[in-house]
Parts: sequence; structure tokens; C-alpha cells
Amino acid sequence: MTTLDAKIPAGPVADKWNNFKANEKLVNPANKRKFKVIVVGTGLAGASAAATLAELGYQVDAFTFHDSPRRAHSIAAQGGINAAKNYRGDGDSVHRLFYDTIKGGDFRSREANVHRLAEVSVDIIDQMVAQGVPFAREYGGMLDNRSFGGAQVSRTFYARGQTGQQLLLGAYQQLARQIGLGGVRLFNRTELVDVVTIDGRCAGIVVRDLMTGEVSSHSAHAVVLATGGYGNVFFLSTNAMACNVTAAWRAHKRGAYFANPCYTQIHPTCIPQSDDFQSKLTLMSESLRNDGRVWVPKNAGDTRAPHLIPEDERDYYLERLYPSFGNLAPRDISSRAAKRAVDAGQGVGDKQNGVYLDFADAIGRLGKNVVAERYGNLFDMYERITGENPYDVPMRIYPASHYTMGGLWVDYELMTTIPGLYAAGEANFSDHGANRLGASALMQGLADGYFVLPYTISNYLAEWLNKPVPDTSHPEFARVESEARERYHRFASIGGTRSPDWFHRELGKIIWDYCGMERSEAGLDKALSEIPALYEEFHKDLRVTGGEDGVNQTLEKAARVEDFFELGMLMCRDALERRESCGGHFRSEYQTEEGEALRDDENFAHVAAWEFTGDPMTPNRHVEDLVYEEVHFQTRSYK
Repeated sequence: MTTLDAKIPAGPVADKWNNFKANEKLVNPANKRKFKVIVVGTGLAGASAAATLAELGYQVDAFTFHDSPRRAHSIAAQGGINAAKNYRGDGDSVHRLFYDTIKGGDFRSREANVHRLAEVSVDIIDQMVAQGVPFAREYGGMLDNRSFGGAQVSRTFYARGQTGQQLLLGAYQQLARQIGLGGVRLFNRTELVDVVTIDGRCAGIVVRDLMTGEVSSHSAHAVVLATGGYGNVFFLSTNAMACNVTAAWRAHKRGAYFANPCYTQIHPTCIPQSDDFQSKLTLMSESLRNDGRVWVPKNAGDTRAPHLIPEDERDYYLERLYPSFGNLAPRDISSRAAKRAVDAGQGVGDKQNGVYLDFADAIGRLGKNVVAERYGNLFDMYERITGENPYDVPMRIYPASHYTMGGLWVDYELMTTIPGLYAAGEANFSDHGANRLGASALMQGLADGYFVLPYTISNYLAEWLNKPVPDTSHPEFARVESEARERYHRFASIGGTRSPDWFHRELGKIIWDYCGMERSEAGLDKALSEIPALYEEFHKDLRVTGGEDGVNQTLEKAARVEDFFELGMLMCRDALERRESCGGHFRSEYQTEEGEALRDDENFAHVAAWEFTGDPMTPNRHVEDLVYEEVHFQTRSYK
């Protein structure tokens, strides 16, 4: 088993980033024009990286499978973005944001990366304000803040319930500016289908035009994957339906290690599933827990309307169990508490598959207009979906798959185990440990794109100045293209009876049941027997309608589902090998008497990074030991 080198700079944790920048290799402005960088994905991490690298002078090719970069899933983030500005004067600091993030990740994140994230958070807000992002403001004109889970200070900047949209528009404007100036070439409706490595380094990518079906190659000195997470492996999730793991998984199969795939986040504030034919779940922002109170009836089986249940017969369980944080307990803890309540028969709604999020107290204290100003668009969305008015009756919520803390393993410079291949944002594993605190995803995506990659990538590129690198005429590009075409031909030729969506739904059900909110050795063993059997059936009974040329979304989906199958096997293997509970990874055999996660710091204070061997059932496990210099292990408590 190999121990991985994260290339963390020397010195105290607070000085590591400055030490790195002071000693990195540089590329002078005139030489930057000699380098080509490919950026795949145009969400916050991808758009900000592409725009900044082009602004520095690099040649950049940006790829998105959407019709416009503005369609990237970052647009769906609602509640806000964290930064240690301390505008409220309530005790926040870079160190406190750093510590809250380490603790929120249940002491399973890399200390140096998290401190860097906290440091650059203060610059992100200034950058986005300068770009015109309309953050909410207080009466005096200062930027406003709200609270989010896992923190006792107000550090979350927001634009009503559409923060992700506004931030993405800001980054997109900078990307569009560089496209206009010629610094970025944009390839839309184009999907990465493989990564090309030559002589041990990343030489480029193979893509498929989603409008024509044409497969082609693009070479570069470096490639950045900013393609998001893999939450759609569960089929039902809060992710957009096109979100997938293909880019990261194709890189994994070419040699990039995949880290901590079992670390998946279940968001506690989603609209409960309404029927078995539902295709996705809807997120309601965590910001709602600032003013909404979570409760269930004290008595199991109580099906009375909420207004008929008196106060003394309500269990405000988060306030009772975690008095210091109350309704703003972190996502993993809040989600498990909701599951326990529903499993105990205290669920609400027709299916008794939810809990209440009640705004009656807030409306009485603040007035309806103030609540509407803060959350109006979220309330409107909830009413359109459920037909219930949350100003009059409590929302019904239940946990759902949302975010993935696992991803491609990267070192401190965000480079994967393939030299020249980088991963940014949710596509990498680096900053959140076993659980992500709310409002930290937007922070990480913009930090990686605007303030980290533009520095770290020169450390690699400087070595290649004036050295020949392979272009698309190299036979390896033709070979990988041929493999990609053959793969799509194979899907189109099976001629079975089941659609990719049917297999995706069946796979997602297995993974949710056995590798979802709660895992056990018996359940994971069962999943690792059922997934390969279903995978074999997929290859025999898949039906793809339409041809291999032109627009064919069924063919696209088939390829993405195959990657989900192999990822699902790795997720369950990773969860089985991690014999502890931490953050979003909850093994029923490892819990305290109160039902909280029970870590094993002696044996599992490390990152598990998996190497593909050719058989998705028998990967090789490598580790990166987590060494803490500034913080110390302690029992994670929000009581």
C-alpha cells in the first residue's frame, strides 16, 4: 500500500500558502502565451479558472456539455457563500472558519488545504462584489450575513435564495469577456469521453460532439477537470439530471486515484419523495433553518394537521439534542436525526416520510414581509411543487443525496496522480473531509478557480517551457478515439429491452439502501453482490434507441450509467473498508450510545485513495495520512 505525498509546503499552517507562493516556479507573461490549458466544465470552478488563466495570458480551451456555460449546476446553489470577513463583529476570523471546517468534516480533511481555503475566502467576496454580484445588504449599505449549519457566527454572504446563480453569472461574465478577447475558445455541447496520457503525463482529452456524435481529440500542456460531483449515482438526488461522474471516472481509469468515494453528503432540507416515478429531488436551502424550526409530533403515528398539534406535543428535536447549535446543526447530524424520527414513526405528511420546518414563530416575530424578503423565492418554489403555502403551513422536508466530498485525489497544488491533470471544485476531494458545511461549496469552487490554480499550475508548466509535447497527431490520440467510438457502438448494438434510466434507477436504489444515510457490513456485502449482477445484466439487456450519429441522449446516458455502475462498486468497497463512522459515512456498527458517529482516529485518520486495476471490484487502496499541526482530534459535539 503506497503512502501518497500531498506536497504540503513547510512551515506553520498559517504560513504554508504564502511559503508556497514565495517559492513556486513562475512563467513570465510572454511565455504564458506558449502554453495551452484545457478546462473541462464551466461551473464556478471551471469558469473562474478558465477566465483567470486566460487573463494571465495562457491559451485556454473551455469545454461544456451544456448549450451555455450558464447552465452549469453551480447555478442551483441557493443559500450562500462563506467568508471570514467578520462584518458582524461576532468573533469570526480566518482561524475560526478554518477550525469550523475541519470540525465540520469530522477531522478527515487535509489541514493545509482547509487553512488556505479560509485565507482566500476573504478575497472571494471582494472579487465577486467587484464583478457586480448583488449580495444582500444591511440598511447601512454593508454586505449582510446569515448563519449556516456548523457555525456559531454569521459568515454566509447571500443573494436571496439564488446565490449560486448570481455568482455563476459573475464568473460567466469574466469567461465571456475572455472569449470575446480571444483568450478562451469555448466548445459547447461537447462532452469529455476520455483522457489521453502519453509517457506518464496528461496530453489532452477525447470529446464527443453531442449534436453530431463526432469523436475528436484536443491536446494541451495541462488539463483541468472542473466537472462537479457524483451525487447522481443515487438516481434520486438534488443534482441536475445531467450531472454525472464520467469525466472524473475516465481519468480514474487512466491512472488518477479516486479518494474517499464513500463520503457522500445527505442534505437535510429537501422536499420528500412524492412517488416511485419521481426523477429527481428538490433542495430547499439550508438558510431556511435560520428562521424555520424543525419538529415532529412527540407521539408516533400522530397524523393530525400541524396546527392541531399543541406545543407540548411537539418535539423540536434539533433544539433538544443540540442546544448550542439548535436548528443549525451540521447537515450530516441533522439528516440522521430526521431519519431516526421518521424511522420511529414520527414522520409527517401523507406518506409520513418527512419532518416539519415551521416558520410560524419567525413570521410572528419578524413579520411576513421580512420572511418573504429573505426567503420569498424559496417559498414560491415550494408552493409550486407541493401546492402548500409555507407562510400558512409548515414545510415538509426530508434528507436527500446532495453533495460528494470524495473525488479525484489531488495534492496541495490540485494535481491528480497523473502529472498535468488537475481537478478543481467538487470534482476533487480536497477540502471538506467527511462532511461539507453549508455554503462552503461555492467558496471552494471560486477559491480553486480564482486564487489557487492560477498560482499552482505554473509550478508544472514552467518545466515544459520550450520543450516539445505531443499533439493530436500522436497515435495515442487515435487509439483512445477508436476505443471511445467502439464503446458507443457497443451500447447501440446490444439491442436489449431496458433503458439506461431503468438501470440507473435500480442501481441508485441499491446504493441508497446500502450505502446511503446508514451503512453496515452486511448491507455493503449485499450491495457488492447485487451491483455486479445488475452490471452484467446492463451489458446484456440495455436498449439504446436511435443511432450513433446526431443527437442521442439515450446513448449519452448509457455511457454515464456504465460509469455510475463502476463508481457504485468503489463507493461500497470504500465504505466497507472504512470501519468507523465519520461525517456523512455512518456505519451502524460504529456509533455512540446516543446514535452519533464514532470515529477511529488510530486506524482511519487518513485519506483512502483508490487505484483502478482493470477490474472495478478489485481496486488497490492507497492512503494519505492526515497530520494535524494546528488542531487536535476531539469528539465532535454540537450540544
